[in-house]
Amino acid sequence: MKKLAIGVDIGGINTAFGMVDEQGELYAESVISTRKYPHLEDYPTYVADLAEAIRAMASSLDFEYELVGIGIGAPNSNIHNGSIETPANLWKFREEETNRDEQRRVFRLAADLSERFGGVKTLITNDANAATIGEMVYGNAKGMKDFVMITLGTGLGSGFVANGEMIYGHDGLAGEAGHLIVERGGRTCGCGRQGCLEAYVSATGIKRTAFDLMAKMTTPSPLREVPFSEFDAAMISKAAAAGDPLAKECFRFTGEMLGRALADIVTITSPEAIFLFGGLAKAGELIFEPTRYYMEQNMMFPFKNKVKVLPSGIQDKNAGILGAAALIWQQC
Repeated sequence: MKKLAIGVDIGGINTAFGMVDEQGELYAESVISTRKYPHLEDYPTYVADLAEAIRAMASSLDFEYELVGIGIGAPNSNIHNGSIETPANLWKFREEETNRDEQRRVFRLAADLSERFGGVKTLITNDANAATIGEMVYGNAKGMKDFVMITLGTGLGSGFVANGEMIYGHDGLAGEAGHLIVERGGRTCGCGRQGCLEAYVSATGIKRTAFDLMAKMTTPSPLREVPFSEFDAAMISKAAAAGDPLAKECFRFTGEMLGRALADIVTITSPEAIFLFGGLAKAGELIFEPTRYYMEQNMMFPFKNKVKVLPSGIQDKNAGILGAAALIWQQC
């Protein structure tokens, strides 16, 4: 009988899920809205609807299978206790309860979902860690014992592998490279601090860089015609690929900030390779070339020219689902 794992990728807008075998082949997939369940009291309904949607997806298979487990990738997740802890964009208090905003919100999603599937093994970790495990199981990090994954999406996520094991920390929340301070007193980050790497190196960060440069440079650019509300990182990639000097400077600056931070990360973890994944990574050499250059420029001498900066091997696949499912296969 075919053995399958369910991978669940929870984002602020949608939740994607699918059934994956040990080789990373996806047999069925579907999606529900996450945004439909914005408030704290919506969480039980979300769990019930997610379980129902997973069952509906599974029923579409025309063969018998054994469900070996459910893996979940979600923001602010703690693998040690199976919870999502005070997520910034999920199941929040209502606006009229703003005096309660600072209270912790803990959602025991692994146990809640497992209960609806007969107690099957269910594991949860943050979305960047899930992508990291997916890279290790299905991608270009196969066989590597020491590497770093950097996910470049709306924010900047990261996962660290040392001696073949994920680094989770005592509370399951280790590895937040996006919140390294790279510019004291710099841009305000979504986490509330100033100068975090994520505020400069992410889809949101490069957009902010573009508007900073438009204010400082007189260089003509088609980007100047786009209102802030309609502006996105893909426009910068397209303009840079067409040779727009302002857009190319956006990538040079972004690569400089990332490369400097990676040089510091290398001194702590000494990885064999660093993988870049996500929307910005799809810009190819526009981001890879300056990142490699500034990483080497800022590298401590013993580490120079030793660490590879590579594209993810799961970039063009359904990485969120695969990575979440890999949580299960890694332990089988």
